[in-house]
Order: sequence, then C-alpha cells, then structure tokens
Amino acid sequence: MLEIQNLYKNHGNQAVIQGLNLVIKSGEVYGLLGPNGSGKTTTINLICNLLKADEGTITINHRHPRYLNKKLLGVVPQENLLYKSLSCQDNLDFYADIYGLNKQRKQRQVKQCLEAVNLLDQAKSKVETLSGGMQRRLNIAVALVHQPKLLILDEPTTGLDIESRYEIWNLILELSQQGMTILLTTHLLDEAERLCNRIGIIKTGKIIAEGSLEELRQLVPAKEIVFLKVKEEKEARQVIEQLGWRYRYYGQQIAILLPQVLELREVLNYFDGLSIESISRQFVSLENVYLEVMNQSYNCYE
Repeated sequence: MLEIQNLYKNHGNQAVIQGLNLVIKSGEVYGLLGPNGSGKTTTINLICNLLKADEGTITINHRHPRYLNKKLLGVVPQENLLYKSLSCQDNLDFYADIYGLNKQRKQRQVKQCLEAVNLLDQAKSKVETLSGGMQRRLNIAVALVHQPKLLILDEPTTGLDIESRYEIWNLILELSQQGMTILLTTHLLDEAERLCNRIGIIKTGKIIAEGSLEELRQLVPAKEIVFLKVKEEKEARQVIEQLGWRYRYYGQQIAILLPQVLELREVLNYFDGLSIESISRQFVSLENVYLEVMNQSYNCYE
C-alpha cells in the first residue's frame, strides 16, 4: 500500500529525514513511534505531498502522491479540522462536497460515518457543544467520508480522557477489521501495543527498529524484567554483576534483565540481607523495547 525508499528531507541546514525506508502492507495497522523532532510529522507531510523530498521516493498503490487520486488517502491531523459553528452533519457534508461525492452517495456516507463514530444522535448538534472526545471522533469521520484506502492518524488520542481514548481505540480496531490500511503515530506505547500489527521506531529521521511486538521484544536481552528499589544500591549492583545479569536504570529503580523467568522468591533470595524498599516483575513491554533502542537518549542505562 505505502512504500518509502531512501527518503531525505532537510529544513534549512537541519537534516530531518535521513534515509527513511518504510513499507506498510495493505490492511495492516502500522505504528510509528518516536520522540518529538524525530521526523514523524514531516514524514506525514511528505506522504501527503505537502512537502517535497530532497531525495528518495514515496509510492501509494505504486503511484507518487503527486499523481494520486486524493480520494485514496484520509488524514486525521493532530489538530481537529472542524467548523465549530456548524453541525456534525454540516461538517461532513462540506468535506463530502470537497471530495466530489454526488448527492446520493454523500447522504449515504455521511450517515454511515456518523454511525461508525457513534455520533448519529448528534448529527444536528454544533461542534462547539461536543466534548473533546466527540470532536476527535467527528474529525476521524471527516477523514473517512470519502472511503479512503489509507488512513493516517497523527496522535489521535493525545489529550483525551481514558474513556474517549478507548472509544477511539475501538473505532480504529473496527476500521482495521474492515480491511483499512492505517498509519498511526503516537506517543502512547500502550496504544501502539493494543492496536498495531507492526511498529517502527524512528529517531533522527530514520527507522532504527521495526517489527511485530513479539519481534521487537527480542531486542531486549531478557525474558522478564524485575524492578528493584534498594537502599544498598552499590551492593545490589555487585550481586547483579556477579550473577551475570544485565541491568538498566528506569527512574530510581534498578531494572534487572533476567535471562529466564524466575519466581520472585528466588530473586529475593539473591539479595538476602539488603534493605529492599520495593520489588516487582513484568514481562518485556514495548516501553522496555523503546528505551532499549533509544539507548543513551533517555539516561536510563547503566
């Protein structure tokens, strides 16, 4: 569906995209993760032909975005593009007209999109009267009104409360089950874990890690992670090193990368005599992967 090869883009003297390669298959949800300034939004603008690449190629369905039928692509930017003094239906009518939908298809699509985002009962309500979550759902409906094949969601749940976030997540999953191809950028790692078939981590304008969640977990040299907070930190590190285990610092806790799954009681026995303030365990998460591949950028390593 989407293929990017050897993409480069500079803003003045600053290199923003540096040799980006990315392939998104038809029907998958692909998550693009990275810190602010890593090139996510610039990549979206290049895909949408709002910026011109210095080098490299972008193709959607084997065609350059410049020559692409605009109906193939739907975009939900970070900021809602809605006319707040108009009703939900009027907003969708307006965008349907922009995409050239005839009267019969427009009526059908507007109703279907309002149903899809659970706003049919708010069709006549002005946008300014809606909650933030409702407005975000309507913004997604706007991007769907012309039935695109590729949907780009740029941080769709940022700033929403947890209930609204779950509503958006359910909508994305429903769209995925219907076969829509989705590119999702997000800072919420649990969001990417729940929604994405594959995940790419971008740093300084290029993908530094990519794969399914299970494939990405292999980048962390551990079967399980134990978080330890202890007063005798130096002594604890000595025990860990003697056992041949690796560790990281996540905040004020030592994160021990266990090469095999152990009972918590077994782990505690190794630190017998030390004043343990807290100890917990978890399987390798996307957060651990993210911090691992970002390396020294987050000051969480030994």
